[in-house]
Amino acid sequence: MCYLLCDDFIIIPVSFFFVFRVQSAGTALEELLVSAKKQDYLTVGVYESAKIMNVDPDNVAFCVLATDEEYECDIALQIHFTLIQAFCFDNDINVVRVNDIERLADLVGTEEAGEPKDAHCILVTSPGAESWKDPALDKLHLFCEESRSVYDWLPTITLPER
Repeated sequence: MCYLLCDDFIIIPVSFFFVFRVQSAGTALEELLVSAKKQDYLTVGVYESAKIMNVDPDNVAFCVLATDEEYECDIALQIHFTLIQAFCFDNDINVVRVNDIERLADLVGTEEAGEPKDAHCILVTSPGAESWKDPALDKLHLFCEESRSVYDWLPTITLPER
């Protein structure tokens, strides 16, 4: 049995499987984003994501919020993040944070003009009557569930390096 030491010096038992999931969650997220991009199941950008959540929240399968040091003090972005997180929590949509926005932008591609997309918020959608099934999505749902069991409501995922 492994233990997780919190800031308040509370020792929380953590299973080996949770520790393994933390390490593999980055790989699963990368796989999910690549697969969803191929099938055109990604919505990239804060405003684009807000539109989708407002119009068709039932088709949102997963949410990724990304920032880095440059944007940590952007109050408007933090307000958008708070609203998006609240919406996701209210609608049972799993949400994670990624701290490497450049790597995330590389995964989701660029606009037609060659400019990088606004990768601060990425939604994986599941259009149609049947939900889209992906093993990486299942792994990430499990990771989020495990994270919530140790009171980590917005887990941070580190993407694997290239």
